[in-house]
Amino acid sequence: MTQAREGAFLGVDRSLSGRTWRSRPGDTVTARGFQLQLGLSQPLALALASRGVRQDGGETYLRPSLKVQFPDPSSFMDMDKAARLLVDAAERQRAVAVFADYDVDGASSAAQLIRWFRSLGVELTLYVPDRITEGYGPSPLAFRRLKDQGVDLVVTVDCGAMAHDAILAAGEMGLEVVVIDHHMMREDPPAAAAVVNPNRPGCNSGQGMLAAAGVTFVLLAALNREARRRGLFSEDRPEPDIRQWLDLAAMGAICDVTQLVEFNRALTFHGLKRMSGWNNIGLAALMEAANSPLTAASVFHAGFVLGPRINAGGRIGRADLGARLLSTDDPAEAKDLAAQLNTLNAERREVEQKLVEDAVAMLEGSSNFNPDQSVIVVAGEGWHPGVIGIVASRLRERYRKPVVVIGIDTAADAAKGSGRSQPGVNLGGAISAAFEQGLLMAGGGHAMAAGLTIRPAMIPQLRDFLEERLGPERAAAVDSESLEIDALVAPGVVNRALYDEFQQLSPFGPGNPEPVFALDGVRIERPMMLKGGHVRVTLAGPAGGGLKAVAWRAGETELGRRLMAGGSLHVVGRLKPDDWQGRSSVELEIDDAADPRMRTI
Repeated sequence: MTQAREGAFLGVDRSLSGRTWRSRPGDTVTARGFQLQLGLSQPLALALASRGVRQDGGETYLRPSLKVQFPDPSSFMDMDKAARLLVDAAERQRAVAVFADYDVDGASSAAQLIRWFRSLGVELTLYVPDRITEGYGPSPLAFRRLKDQGVDLVVTVDCGAMAHDAILAAGEMGLEVVVIDHHMMREDPPAAAAVVNPNRPGCNSGQGMLAAAGVTFVLLAALNREARRRGLFSEDRPEPDIRQWLDLAAMGAICDVTQLVEFNRALTFHGLKRMSGWNNIGLAALMEAANSPLTAASVFHAGFVLGPRINAGGRIGRADLGARLLSTDDPAEAKDLAAQLNTLNAERREVEQKLVEDAVAMLEGSSNFNPDQSVIVVAGEGWHPGVIGIVASRLRERYRKPVVVIGIDTAADAAKGSGRSQPGVNLGGAISAAFEQGLLMAGGGHAMAAGLTIRPAMIPQLRDFLEERLGPERAAAVDSESLEIDALVAPGVVNRALYDEFQQLSPFGPGNPEPVFALDGVRIERPMMLKGGHVRVTLAGPAGGGLKAVAWRAGETELGRRLMAGGSLHVVGRLKPDDWQGRSSVELEIDDAADPRMRTI
């Protein structure tokens, strides 16, 4: 194994996907220190240094510690106030409802609160708005329904930070609201009794990378502290060990694609360990429904097996199914809910595939598509708002540019859209600006994703606005777009030991990228097109040895065509375990390739 030279990695200035290959930058002095202090190999030490880990932080990075890295709950603005209000409610047996967003982060946040209150003998009311009929977040109507049910206090999780009008209405009807959120918000908070959000202006917690489930987990620590101070725990009612719910915190962190750094990394690391025991009967039932063995939990299990199924209820089914699954203690109910979510996920896949096909046909079969445009905005009548975000992600992968997908409801004269962007192009900022310009009925998001509501007649103006605003950003992003590589390897040395060595850096996600490996001038053998447009090959090196590899959804791309043609290519990808039929091997998931004949001198 060797590291590539300075400059373009293997001389690749423009790959088949149009990217420049670079060595992931890392300080060699720091890497050398890691080798000496921690006994790491040179490639692994450099990979650790390249992730911004300081000399004194290597041990903690490889072995994260909740005890060391847990933030003081009081550093969060309004956290102590929220804890007092909620412990008051538990002590006085007030009627409390948790109002959750319909995605995994909302469900896992709600389940944590439900389980903590249950340990004190209080059962919370669960309310999850319907994506289609109610939309995102609290509304005056939803709060009125809860008030009519006798609820005194509502805790919003993964929503509420921007619900100014709804929370004002709640106050007018005598309903107290506590907000637990993580989304970006304006300077002035909504008129809630407490607003806990590390991304709230003025909050000095430094925990803005947390998902709502992570914020909720810190809230549980604050609740324990407040209840302990009041002497509410006893032999008959012991203090709940919040570590038992780390798996729920990890689900939110992974599925909401948060930055896995610092405390959030420790939370996810230990959450996956806790999940591996499969003590949450809802998660275990969902794994069984998906025909997935109850092995050691990973980011893959959370993000690609469990997450999509939990989300399926909010996309095309009953919005509260996920939160109910994660909070139930009834094995029979867990099995039934898991079966429903598994079925809904299969239906979601069918709807998604059909919508992707319709969008591609529209883009590539009409004058709507311009290969030189910076942003794709595509709209269709009746497109399901529950899957347009996933479709935007698929189109983003296909066309490698920001995409906004809009579903039009002609009868309501309204349309809902969801967008996905690329690094360096702030789509959420542009959507917020479009709202400020009066082009949208509602809209916002963050750099990589956004949502909107628009009058159908305004879609052309939105397309023009985004093109003008984001064109320069995308041009700069394309010029600087690169694929960062951790190490150069040969097929003969790629084995399970190499994979296990680099797994010391896990869990992987934003802020802690999965290691990327390059292979120099390998022969493409036995290419095979699989169902779904996946391409499977064997990579053979000059010195022998073969490595199984697959390029997902690459069939209609230049990468897929070149792989199917065989020959010799530089190949870049990520290693994955191959345990099929008792094997302990690895395969490469191909990210990119380049023609060795195009090498830059």
